[in-house]
Amino acid sequence: MQFDPWYHPYPSKRTPMYSRRGMVGTSQPLASEAGIDMLKKGGNAVDAAIATAAALTVVEPTSNGIGSDSFAIVWLDGEMHGLNASGRSPGNISIDAVRERGHEVMPRQGLIPVNVPGAPGGWVALSNRFGKLTLEEVLAPAIRLAEEGFPVSPVVSKHWKAATRLYPSDEPEFKPWFDTFTKYGKAPEPGDIWHLPDHGATLRKIAKTNGKAFYEGELAGRVDQFSRDHDGFIREEDFAQFSVDWVQPLSVNYKGYDVWELPPNGQGIVPLMAMNILNGFDLPEKESADTYHKHIEALKLAFADSFEYITDPEHMNINPETLLTPKYAAERRSLIGVEAIDPHAGTPPRGGTVYLATADADGNMVSMIQSNYAGFGSGIVIPGTGISMQNRGWEFRLEKNEANALAPNKRTYHTIIPGFLTKGEQPVGPFGVMGGYMMPQGHLQVLTNAIDYRLNPQAALDAPRWKWLWGKKLEVEAHFPAEIARQLVRKGHEIAPTLEAGGFGRGQAIWRDPDTGVLVGGTESRADGHLAIW
Repeated sequence: MQFDPWYHPYPSKRTPMYSRRGMVGTSQPLASEAGIDMLKKGGNAVDAAIATAAALTVVEPTSNGIGSDSFAIVWLDGEMHGLNASGRSPGNISIDAVRERGHEVMPRQGLIPVNVPGAPGGWVALSNRFGKLTLEEVLAPAIRLAEEGFPVSPVVSKHWKAATRLYPSDEPEFKPWFDTFTKYGKAPEPGDIWHLPDHGATLRKIAKTNGKAFYEGELAGRVDQFSRDHDGFIREEDFAQFSVDWVQPLSVNYKGYDVWELPPNGQGIVPLMAMNILNGFDLPEKESADTYHKHIEALKLAFADSFEYITDPEHMNINPETLLTPKYAAERRSLIGVEAIDPHAGTPPRGGTVYLATADADGNMVSMIQSNYAGFGSGIVIPGTGISMQNRGWEFRLEKNEANALAPNKRTYHTIIPGFLTKGEQPVGPFGVMGGYMMPQGHLQVLTNAIDYRLNPQAALDAPRWKWLWGKKLEVEAHFPAEIARQLVRKGHEIAPTLEAGGFGRGQAIWRDPDTGVLVGGTESRADGHLAIW
């Protein structure tokens, strides 16, 4: 039967889904099912999260891989835990060394922007501390998908094709990428079966050694050798020094709900700052130009502060919590008028991504995100391993006075952020919206949809989105209300509608009823989203 998998002439509707014993939501059905299988084996929400995350490196390589970073918020046995599994820059890199190679800004591709991957270390840390199953058990579905092959989904195929035009096929350091992710230079079509045997073999080694093969053994050595062969900075000793950080999530109270995000080096503080500003406004009507205007302006002010101050917390000159005080929020709120502004940072008191959500029958829940950053990342694949390396170092600045200036052994400003919602002492559930600098904007929009306007989790995700670009410039989705867009233009916003939904983020949300334990979830209609339920 012949058809176009990208042609959708009629509107479709997804309803929120309910379950009692478990739920896993992510952008790939096969990955969600891998997670729910762990719950059926007797695992908990953490086991499900690790299995889903590993499977995502296989079935959605356009966004993440074994060479990714990851972050997680875990609610387990009534307590919240935060995990930062992002890697640091190489120990021998510097601004001068990069500039000597002819770069005025950090390059997007190649070995220079590669930091140490943190995702495998994050899986190991979560498994060791909270898992009920072994790492070999939870990585088994991903290994099977990689070795036996999987049918490529439509949205992934679209992004896969775009990547083949991004990397220079005639440069030796990118040849392993083309060998791994193309056949005769072409990306797969929807429904094509794709095998990643080297990827599966690497996952086996990680599982069998509890991660040691990746950070201390054979795999780290292969990265080192490839980097030396192609004049990169990253070395085996950088891998050996990797460790995760267990961190205390930050929160603000918004309309009776506590919104939780991880602290810097991530940008989770951005939606918290924006919601703190919005706490001072009464915005009863969702489809109102004034509501959209204030949401946009609050977000812009929060972003301006994040660009000025956020980096590796070891290199920050302010305490992040000073950005969340009611007094500072009031100062920033006072800057919002009837006209769009070009935001600038304030002066506080001195002091290519996949997202998944899991929940089990015991009330445990995980909000987890991992990414290669820009699509496939650096375009570097380590030969014989299937390890696709992230390009998170692209975020570093080459100006020494910048907060996020490049330095050795430094974590960069990170865009990927998991979120979590509680009310009183009870968990509501995990949520997230992936997509680079769209992430805080997606968090803000989805949460205000749910909290202020009482939309179910699926409707909160489906609502048309806007995206701030810079200055007064915005993009809006094609089905964004036209009259509201026109009113925003009269307020000074510069708006560009777009037909492509891919730049507006891809989210998941799972809420839990504290009285019955019933789970209700929504999944992203802009992607190949899927909720697996039990």
